[in-house]
Amino acid sequence: MNETQEQPSEQRPEERLDRLQRRLADFAAARGWEPYHTPKNLAVALSVEASELVEIFQWLTPEQSARVMEKPESAHRVADEVADVLAYLLQFCEVLGVDVLDALAAKIERNEVRFPVPGGPASDRHSSE
Repeated sequence: MNETQEQPSEQRPEERLDRLQRRLADFAAARGWEPYHTPKNLAVALSVEASELVEIFQWLTPEQSARVMEKPESAHRVADEVADVLAYLLQFCEVLGVDVLDALAAKIERNEVRFPVPGGPASDRHSSE
Protein backbone atom coordinates (compact mmCIF):
# COMPACT_ATOMS: atom_id res chain seq x y z
CA MET A 1 0.00 0.00 0.00
CA ASN A 2 1.48 3.35 -0.91
CA GLU A 3 1.62 6.21 1.56
CA THR A 4 -1.27 8.12 -0.06
CA GLN A 5 -3.71 5.28 0.59
CA GLU A 6 -5.31 5.11 4.00
CA GLN A 7 -6.04 1.91 5.84
CA PRO A 8 -9.80 1.22 5.70
CA SER A 9 -10.15 1.84 9.42
CA GLU A 10 -8.52 5.27 9.00
CA GLN A 11 -11.00 6.38 6.34
CA ARG A 12 -14.21 8.17 7.18
CA PRO A 13 -17.24 5.87 6.89
CA GLU A 14 -18.62 7.73 3.85
CA GLU A 15 -15.23 7.38 2.11
CA ARG A 16 -15.23 3.65 2.81
CA LEU A 17 -18.79 3.37 1.50
CA ASP A 18 -17.88 5.27 -1.68
CA ARG A 19 -14.81 3.07 -2.18
CA LEU A 20 -16.81 -0.13 -1.72
CA GLN A 21 -19.56 1.13 -4.05
CA ARG A 22 -16.91 1.85 -6.68
CA ARG A 23 -15.40 -1.64 -6.21
CA LEU A 24 -18.83 -3.19 -6.76
CA ALA A 25 -19.33 -1.16 -9.95
CA ASP A 26 -15.85 -2.08 -11.19
CA PHE A 27 -16.45 -5.74 -10.35
CA ALA A 28 -19.66 -5.80 -12.39
CA ALA A 29 -18.11 -3.82 -15.26
CA ALA A 30 -15.12 -6.15 -15.50
CA ARG A 31 -17.51 -9.06 -15.99
CA GLY A 32 -19.82 -7.25 -18.42
CA TRP A 33 -22.77 -7.43 -16.03
CA GLU A 34 -24.02 -3.84 -16.50
CA PRO A 35 -26.79 -4.86 -18.95
CA TYR A 36 -28.24 -7.08 -16.21
CA HIS A 37 -27.92 -4.49 -13.45
CA THR A 38 -31.19 -2.73 -14.18
CA PRO A 39 -33.14 -1.16 -11.33
CA LYS A 40 -35.73 -3.95 -11.56
CA ASN A 41 -33.15 -6.76 -11.51
CA LEU A 42 -31.21 -5.20 -8.65
CA ALA A 43 -34.39 -4.63 -6.62
CA VAL A 44 -35.34 -8.28 -7.14
CA ALA A 45 -31.85 -9.47 -6.18
CA LEU A 46 -31.95 -7.25 -3.09
CA SER A 47 -35.27 -8.79 -2.10
CA VAL A 48 -33.93 -12.32 -2.59
CA GLU A 49 -30.88 -11.61 -0.44
CA ALA A 50 -33.03 -9.99 2.26
CA SER A 51 -35.18 -13.13 2.21
CA GLU A 52 -32.08 -15.26 2.68
CA LEU A 53 -31.27 -13.18 5.76
CA VAL A 54 -34.82 -13.68 7.05
CA GLU A 55 -34.51 -17.43 6.44
CA ILE A 56 -31.74 -17.67 9.04
CA PHE A 57 -34.15 -16.38 11.69
CA GLN A 58 -37.34 -18.01 10.38
CA TRP A 59 -37.97 -20.58 13.09
CA LEU A 60 -35.89 -19.14 15.92
CA THR A 61 -37.43 -17.92 19.12
CA PRO A 62 -36.79 -14.28 20.00
CA GLU A 63 -34.21 -15.48 22.53
CA GLN A 64 -32.44 -17.69 19.97
CA SER A 65 -32.42 -14.88 17.42
CA ALA A 66 -30.76 -12.55 19.95
CA ARG A 67 -27.93 -15.09 20.32
CA VAL A 68 -27.42 -15.88 16.62
CA MET A 69 -24.02 -14.18 16.51
CA GLU A 70 -22.67 -16.37 19.33
CA LYS A 71 -22.23 -19.40 17.07
CA PRO A 72 -19.49 -18.99 14.43
CA GLU A 73 -21.48 -20.82 11.73
CA SER A 74 -24.64 -18.75 12.08
CA ALA A 75 -22.65 -15.55 12.63
CA HIS A 76 -20.84 -16.18 9.34
CA ARG A 77 -24.15 -16.79 7.53
CA VAL A 78 -25.65 -13.59 8.94
CA ALA A 79 -22.59 -11.54 7.99
CA ASP A 80 -22.60 -12.98 4.45
CA GLU A 81 -26.28 -12.21 3.92
CA VAL A 82 -25.89 -8.71 5.36
CA ALA A 83 -23.02 -8.17 2.92
CA ASP A 84 -25.16 -9.42 0.02
CA VAL A 85 -28.07 -7.15 0.97
CA LEU A 86 -25.77 -4.14 1.26
CA ALA A 87 -23.97 -4.96 -1.99
CA TYR A 88 -27.21 -5.08 -3.96
CA LEU A 89 -28.53 -1.96 -2.25
CA LEU A 90 -25.34 -0.05 -3.11
CA GLN A 91 -25.47 -1.27 -6.72
CA PHE A 92 -29.14 -0.28 -6.94
CA CYS A 93 -28.28 3.19 -5.63
CA GLU A 94 -25.35 3.50 -8.05
CA VAL A 95 -27.54 2.68 -11.06
CA LEU A 96 -30.26 5.16 -10.04
CA GLY A 97 -27.94 7.87 -8.73
CA VAL A 98 -29.24 7.73 -5.17
CA ASP A 99 -26.83 8.87 -2.47
CA VAL A 100 -27.60 6.24 0.14
CA LEU A 101 -26.29 8.31 3.06
CA ASP A 102 -28.24 11.42 2.01
CA ALA A 103 -31.37 9.31 1.52
CA LEU A 104 -31.00 7.78 4.96
CA ALA A 105 -30.37 11.14 6.63
CA ALA A 106 -33.44 12.63 4.96
CA LYS A 107 -35.59 9.66 5.99
CA ILE A 108 -34.43 9.89 9.61
CA GLU A 109 -35.28 13.60 9.63
CA ARG A 110 -38.78 12.90 8.25
CA ASN A 111 -39.30 10.13 10.83
CA GLU A 112 -38.21 12.41 13.66
CA VAL A 113 -41.03 14.74 12.64
CA ARG A 114 -43.55 11.94 12.04
CA PHE A 115 -42.74 10.09 15.26
CA PRO A 116 -41.88 12.62 17.95
CA VAL A 117 -40.45 11.60 21.29
CA PRO A 118 -43.31 10.62 23.64
CA GLY A 119 -44.16 13.49 25.94
CA GLY A 120 -42.47 15.99 23.62
CA PRO A 121 -44.16 19.04 22.11
CA ALA A 122 -45.63 17.22 19.10
CA SER A 123 -46.30 13.83 20.71
CA ASP A 124 -50.07 13.94 20.14
CA ARG A 125 -49.63 13.09 16.42
CA HIS A 126 -50.44 9.57 15.27
CA SER A 127 -48.01 7.52 13.17
CA SER A 128 -50.41 7.51 10.21
CA GLU A 129 -50.33 11.31 9.88
